[in-house]
Amino acid sequence: MKKNLLSGIKSTGRPHIGNYFGAMKQYLDLQDKYKSYIFIADLHSLTTVQNKEELEKLTLDLAIDYLAIGLDPKKVVLFKQSDIPQVTELTWIFNCITTVPYIMRAHAFKDAEAKNKEINVGVFDYPVLMAADILLPKADIVPVGSDQKQHVEIARDIALKFNRTFGETFSIPKEFIKDDVSTVPGIDGQKMSKSYKNTIPLFATDEEIKKLVMSIPTDSKGVDEPKDPKSNNIFNIHALLLEGEELKKLESKYKNGGMGYKEAKDLLIDDLKKFISPLRERREAIARNPKKVIAMLKKNGKKMFKESEKTMKDIRNKVGLNLY
Repeated sequence: MKKNLLSGIKSTGRPHIGNYFGAMKQYLDLQDKYKSYIFIADLHSLTTVQNKEELEKLTLDLAIDYLAIGLDPKKVVLFKQSDIPQVTELTWIFNCITTVPYIMRAHAFKDAEAKNKEINVGVFDYPVLMAADILLPKADIVPVGSDQKQHVEIARDIALKFNRTFGETFSIPKEFIKDDVSTVPGIDGQKMSKSYKNTIPLFATDEEIKKLVMSIPTDSKGVDEPKDPKSNNIFNIHALLLEGEELKKLESKYKNGGMGYKEAKDLLIDDLKKFISPLRERREAIARNPKKVIAMLKKNGKKMFKESEKTMKDIRNKVGLNLY
């Protein structure tokens, strides 16, 4: 039997190439190998998106995005997190066996607390909800970026504690991180993130691609001077798109000198256009029939509800909630 894979992305804005190379591409690469469950994390999105129309649009848009990158609905169960109320029920049960000091060590909480003392409870409890997301469908493998590794570790700890306390119930999940794209750089050199406003949208227009690439900061090295590809942000973004001889050839251009930053940016613009254009065209075609996408989400939501209820019946019985 195939092992279970689960992952998801919050519906909080346009996906960027960091989302794609850091996680979404892994879903495509692994959809034949695993029994895959990919969800739109609209409950997680409520920590920041608190407008009905906006959240509904972002959720539908993200479903279209998943299909546009090539996710096969015949191989992957693509569903909406909020269609599975059992996940919030399980979160409460996990809350009752998880201590506040333990969750206070979560990187995401500490980062949010450092920026804003008035953070909401949802941000604090985010790792526990994520643990429920992962453990309810008994995921064996969770593709994540390196910044999300701790969340899988928290899910693993909660699973072990539940199993010790109430009896063997949950699989112990393992993170799947591709070393070469564990952290995708943004146009400013930091991790690519919507919160840093340093992203290249996955379905960007040609004009957006050009504007964003041309804004990448560079040093003062001249055309003839050798440049270190590993510390060069133009190269590091470009390397996501190339492999084999093409990548080696580009690396040599940086190391040997004779290529200025204008040429480097022009090359990156061309390759980004080649990569993004077919995705954008496929997305535009899918977006013309939103009812079909909504029907798929509804169908998969019902499927996941039934599967989740089977697991929750066992959990309720084990913790003492099935008196009659």
